[in-house]
Amino acid sequence: MRCPFCGNVEDKVVDSREAKDGNSIRRRRECIGCGKRFTSYERIDEIPYMIVKKDGQREKFDRNKILSGLLRASEKRPISAMQLEQVVDKVEKYVQNSSDKERKSSALGKIIMRELKKLDKVAYVRFASVYLEFEDVSEFMTELKYLVQTRRTRKKSKKTGGKKKT
Repeated sequence: MRCPFCGNVEDKVVDSREAKDGNSIRRRRECIGCGKRFTSYERIDEIPYMIVKKDGQREKFDRNKILSGLLRASEKRPISAMQLEQVVDKVEKYVQNSSDKERKSSALGKIIMRELKKLDKVAYVRFASVYLEFEDVSEFMTELKYLVQTRRTRKKSKKTGGKKKT
């Protein structure tokens, strides 16, 4: 650290503590050359995780934005806040595991839809209607028919013990 008074590069740290904002460390230093004291701050240089939108725009990953969308989709549904937090945790973990600090929004949407489908079909359809940008009622109905069909298939599978009848 270069002394702001004399330019000397040798100093000693007299005091070190976390700064008020909690995101940096405040160090009180004393110049070996002139004996004057000065303060320096250290912080981690973080590169934010970026999300690449459908139109190619990039924006910072925002955990709260995802949670907000999940809350809207699951309004008045029997899904706990903890369950929604777990979905957001999975999405965040997926983003953080990227080696290049960028993930496509479509991949995040798929994770969210998969998890919502497990939790609550109504919340899933609500989210899907916005995420998949249904243009009209027929697209919406197609997705609902798919859900009903997969539900029937599962029920039949449970009744037969997972075995197909021959």
